[in-house]
Order: sequence, then C-alpha cells, then structure tokens
Amino acid sequence: MKRNIFSEIEEANESDNSFSLIADFDGNEEQIFEEPFDDNLPILPLRNMVLFPGVVLPVSVGRKSSLKLVKQAFKNEQKIAAFTQVHPSIEQPEQSDLYPIGTAAKVIRILEMPDTTTTIILQGMARIQLNEITVRTPFLRGRVEKLKETFPNPKDNEYEAVVDSCKDLAIDYLKLSDYPVQSVFAIKNISNKMFLTNFIATNLISSIHDKISLLTEGNLLKRAYEMLSLLNRDVQLAKLKANIQMRTREDIDQQQKEYFLQQQIKNIQDELGGSREDKDMHDLKKRANQKSWSKEVRATFDKEIAKLERINPQSPDYNVQLNYLETMLNLPWDECTTDNLNLTNAEKTLNRDHYGLEKVKERILEYLAVLKMRGDLKSPILCLYGPPGVGKTSLGKSIASALKRKYVRVSLGGLHDEAEIRGHRRTYIGAMPGRIIKSISKAGSSNPVFILDEIDKIAQMTHQGDPASALLEVLDPEQNNAFHDNFLEVDYDLSKVMFIATANSLSTIPGPLLDRMELIEVSGYITEEKIEIARRHLIPKEMENVGLKKTDVKMNRAAIEYIIENYTRESGVRELSKKIGKIMRRVAKDIATQYYTLHSDIKPANVRELLGVPEYSRDIYQGNEYAGVVTGLAWTAVGGEILFVETSLSKGKGGKLTLTGNLGDVMKESAMLALEYLKAHTHLLGIDNAIFDNWNIHIHVPEGAIPKDGPSAGITMATSLASALTQRKVKANIAMTGEITLRGKVLPVGGIKEKILAAKRAGIKEIILCKDNQKNIEEIPAIYLKGLTFHYVDNVKEVLDIALLDEKVDHPINFTIEEKEEKK
Repeated sequence: MKRNIFSEIEEANESDNSFSLIADFDGNEEQIFEEPFDDNLPILPLRNMVLFPGVVLPVSVGRKSSLKLVKQAFKNEQKIAAFTQVHPSIEQPEQSDLYPIGTAAKVIRILEMPDTTTTIILQGMARIQLNEITVRTPFLRGRVEKLKETFPNPKDNEYEAVVDSCKDLAIDYLKLSDYPVQSVFAIKNISNKMFLTNFIATNLISSIHDKISLLTEGNLLKRAYEMLSLLNRDVQLAKLKANIQMRTREDIDQQQKEYFLQQQIKNIQDELGGSREDKDMHDLKKRANQKSWSKEVRATFDKEIAKLERINPQSPDYNVQLNYLETMLNLPWDECTTDNLNLTNAEKTLNRDHYGLEKVKERILEYLAVLKMRGDLKSPILCLYGPPGVGKTSLGKSIASALKRKYVRVSLGGLHDEAEIRGHRRTYIGAMPGRIIKSISKAGSSNPVFILDEIDKIAQMTHQGDPASALLEVLDPEQNNAFHDNFLEVDYDLSKVMFIATANSLSTIPGPLLDRMELIEVSGYITEEKIEIARRHLIPKEMENVGLKKTDVKMNRAAIEYIIENYTRESGVRELSKKIGKIMRRVAKDIATQYYTLHSDIKPANVRELLGVPEYSRDIYQGNEYAGVVTGLAWTAVGGEILFVETSLSKGKGGKLTLTGNLGDVMKESAMLALEYLKAHTHLLGIDNAIFDNWNIHIHVPEGAIPKDGPSAGITMATSLASALTQRKVKANIAMTGEITLRGKVLPVGGIKEKILAAKRAGIKEIILCKDNQKNIEEIPAIYLKGLTFHYVDNVKEVLDIALLDEKVDHPINFTIEEKEEKK
C-alpha cells in the first residue's frame, strides 16, 4: 500500500493549526545550503522514506533511541543526519545497514498524535555522505561530509522545461492514483524549481532504490531528467491499471445487468406457469420414478439432481449436469427384451439369412437350449474370425433377429483413445460416456446383441491409453456385471449383453483379450457355396436395389460360376455381390432403353459382354513335365491359393543358393533347411555329393510382385530341390503343405480348409499334409473333401516317397557326363 504523505501532512496540520508543512519556498535555491552544521551529527535512521534537501517531511518515531535523539536536537536546536535503512526490519542498524547518502536536517516540531504516537517534522538542509559512525549509544552519531550541489544557470530554459514536465506528470499521476484534491493544489502552488523537484522525488516516487538514486545525483538538471523518466513509467502503469479496473467494472456491471434481466425473465415465466428449468426438473423426477433402480443408483440420481437445482441455469455446469442426468435416465437399467426360445424358429431364421456357417449356428442354438433349460444364463462372448466378406458382421443381425433381441454395432477399427470405451470424466468440457454405454442407451434394452466389429484393428498402448486393455473389463464375464464408465460413475451390468466380436486375424489381438472370448472360425466359401449364396441372397437383393422384378431377368448356375471363377478372387462374397450388382444395373438400363430381350436370360456367354474382360485367371495345375516344379498350397487374406515352387540348376563353382520371388525371412529359412536336409541325406535319393560343388541352385516362386512368407512351403521346397537334383518327375495332380525341421520332421500348419478349396479349384487330386493336420480334415464337411485323396506324413522321406516318381523327366541333366566333360 502506498504511503500518502499528503494525508500525513493534513493530519499534522490539524494537530497544530498554527503551522503549515508546505510553505511557499520562493527564495534562491542555494539559500537552504548556507546554514552551517557540524561534521559530527546524531544519526536518525529512516524506514521506507528518503528526505531530500528543502523538503518538509513528517516522520513517525518509535524507537526509544530515536525519540531521545529528536527531543535533544529539538531542544538544543541542533542539526541531525537522516539516513535511510537498507533493510527496514533491522532495529539497531550499523553503518553497513544504512545507505551512504543522506540529508542533513533540522527538527521543526514534535507532535504527540491522538493515537499516542510521536510524529516529528523534519526539513532537509543539504545532501551529506556518512563516512564513519563514531558513537552508538544512547543513539548513533557519525562523521559526515557535505556534498556539493550543481545548480543550473538561472537563464537555462531547459531546466525550467524539464521541471514543468515533471510537474505536469506529477499532477496526472495524482489524478490517476486517487490522491486527495489538496495534493494537486499543493503541487501547483510550489513555484521553486529545486524544491518542486525534491518534493516530487520525496512523495511520488515509490521505489526506495529510485529515491536513493535521485538523491545521489548532485546535478539538479540530471536529477530532473531522471525523475522525468521515472514519472513517465509510473504514469503509464497507473493508466494501465485504471484501464484494467474500468474493464473489470464494465464486466461486473454487465453480469449484474444480465442477472437482473434473468431474474425478471424468471418472474415472468413463473407468472406464465413456470420456467423451462422447473419443467426440466419436474420431467426428470417423473421419469426417475418410473425406473426400477437399485438403492445405490437411486441415491446417486437424487444427489446429482439436488446438485442441479443449486446450479444457476446460465452456468456452463448446468448443461453438463443436465446431460449426465439425461444419460442416467436414458439407460435401460434392468430392462430386457424377452428371448424367443423356440429353437426351430431360431434355426430357420439363421438358415434363411446365411448359407453355411454351421459352427456359429450350432453355438447359438446351444446357448438357446441351455437358456431354455435354466431360465437364466450369462450371455456368451463370441469372436468370429476369418477372411473379409464371409458374413461375420451380418451374422450378428441374423442372431439378433433369431433371438428377438435389439441389435447394436460398434466399429473398433482405428480406435486409439481409451476414453472411447470407458468414457470421459465429467471434469472435462464436452465429456460424454463411452461407446459401450452410448450403444446400450441407443438399444433401449440391457440384453442386446452387441457387435464389436474389427476388434483386431483396435490400437494398443497409445499416448491416450490402451483401448484393447479397456475392453478386458467389457468382455470378462466375471467383471462385466459391474462395468465402470468414467462419465456415468455408477456400475452398469453388461452380463446380459451378447457380445460378438469380429476379426480378420487373431495375430494382432492381445493374448488376455483372446482368452476372454470363445473363438469360432468363419472360413471361406467353396464355389458351390458361393453359387447358392448368390442364388438365395445376392441376386434377389441386387434386383430389389435396382427395381427389377423376378421375371425381368434370369441367371443360371453356369453364369454365376463363370463370374466367381473369372471376376472375383476372395474367400467371401463381397466382390461377387458388386459384380452381380453391376450386371443388374446394366439389365435395368437395357430395360429402360427398350433393349429388354438382350440380357433377360444371362448365360456365361453374356457375362463377358456385361462385365468386360475377365479380371482374374485361376492358377491351374501345370503338369509334371519339368524337374523341380512342385505345387504348394498357401493361405492369403482373401483365401487359399496354389503356389508353384521352381528349382533350376546351373553350372558354376557350386555352393551358391539363390532365392527369388519376393520371399520373406521365414520362407528363405525353409529353403535353406530343405537344402541342408538333402545334403545330409544324399544316400537316400542317390544324389552325388559332387553336384553341390559344381552346380549352383536357384529357387523361384512366381508372382514376384506379391510378398510371400511363412513356413508352410517347407516340404514343397524340399520336394522341388529333390526333383531338380535327381531329375525325377513329380507325381501328377499332387500338392502339399507343411513345415520342416532340420532333421526332416514335418510340422502342422494352419488355413487347411482354405488351402483345400484352392486345391480343388486348381484341379488337384492328392494332397500331402502333416499327420497332426488330420484332425483338421476330420472337422471339414465331406462336401469340401469330395474328389481329394490325403496323404499324412511324419517326415520329409515319406513326402519324397509319395511325391517323386521313379520316371525321369524328358531330356534330364546327366550330371556324370557333365562332370567328365568339365574334367577334360
């Protein structure tokens, strides 16, 4: 808080009306310095104030030593030395605790104030410097030296202009800082330039450091310039402060105005029958009374609605709180739909909507059967995994229809924020519940069929949390009966929800999440199944989409099969649906343009005209005329494919193995394992070891633009190498898949069903598999296996015994002759 010297002056004047503290000092600037004084003076330490020459200053005296000093000096009319303390808190200052520059002064009057304190009136005489303290008791006394003042030339207009500028700024500062009116009059009435400069420095400059700097300056013109700079700074700060206060006052006035108007509006609404907020409150309570809540949920709602009643409707928190209560009321607490437990009807519905998918249908019927027997059962948590387009997502709708439950779906692909699952805390602006709670609210029942689509594409361990880990609570039957959403802050029971997750691959799903789900593989369709799906579902659907009637167009089985084999390359039927849709749009166009008879009966010959040049050509078995060419089986994201492995030999220094075809590291390792096995077992096949020293080996897998990897081509590569090194033919119409070890053991691989479908499409008759894969074959329906013979093996020797014929290929390489010619 600023010290108001003018109030102190007025108080002192009131205590003795015969005395005036601010006199009109019109004499010569130098006359005040003519009064002599000793060079050894009693010292009065000042706190938070600086006395300048010529200035009259009231000083409150509290220390006993200081009281004794001033009374003795006043009685003896003795001059004193006033020095400012560096640290005001020190009670017994030493020379180092005082600024070295001070002012010689005389005590004009001692006043006993009404509050029992003592105030003295000092008038500064001259600037002095403290050289040494000579006495410390009963009060300080020291040797001082008078400092010279440099007065400007009386005719110097510059000094007069600077002092006038200081005077104007001082008046502005007084007005901005709410000083009393008499303080402005006091400044205006001082005509002496030197006195005016020192008076302003004493009373208006706030910083003690700045005052000491001014007092140290002996040149009055330079002192005036320095003070002008300080006043400019203080005036600018005062203006800024005044502007801030004005704006704040305007904001407060605006808020008061708005509050007043809102109160008027509220009174008017009360007269008209109540405000909108009152109606909202009444509606919330009415809806709450219709809910069958537990005691805990009801207590939470009552507490939160009481909080809403205390919030000003104009506050941003009002809408946040209202949104929270609306969320609570919109949730279907223990409100469930009645399941249709008619197993015959459920089976009929599932078969009507989807062809095939027997495992999934069987699991749903099992659940219904147990539910019918027990009357109550936690819903299963299923994960349907398989290639795209096989009907995983649409199956969820069919299940909901069969059970007569509500259906909701959440796409998890690309989800990277944990709050999307658990919700945001209400402390955040724009907070909302997570997708789980929002979807349950949207469904309107606590037991919907809930599809978690693309669960394998959810992000893991991002800077916004771990959404995959957040799903653990949702999908754990032991935990989801008390699911905690950060926004809702009340446990919600998800145990009655039938969660069905879908995925294309299990490799990207964390282990703990996989452990909580029942995995059901949804594999690709064979051509016969795709034909049936097209006839039963896709063609009627696309005809309806373009407005065609059943009698407008016909498509026979041969045409559908031609589309599947030449225009699609997928395990599912998504691309097939698009091609059929394209044909139906073309037919609709023909009908609209009077060319109806052109495509009314679609046969394979018409398909090329409607869809253009075939986009794909299926890999067909290419015979066994060449040594080193073997057919393998591979799994891809769009289903199974056949894979050719080619091995050729070329003369060289030997020992060089070249691998081409965009092979991954695992596949390259399989080729090296196969070669090392054959080198170690040359006696089994009658291979001359000298071949490896004189011939280079090159293994190639066609379609080099497509990356290939995995261990399942191990036995295929071993057979290809053995055929090339022995020049023996490979058995016709045979394919194989299996991993090998360095000692020649054959290990099982995955994707068996898709690989079998690929083999059938390519015209393969026999397939070599690991014995451990026999269990996979036994699970596959007989329709998929028709026309195929399976050979189950334990080691590479068995593979070679089955796959290699004793017959040599046409024009075989005669390694013995080649070696003799090389020696010659």
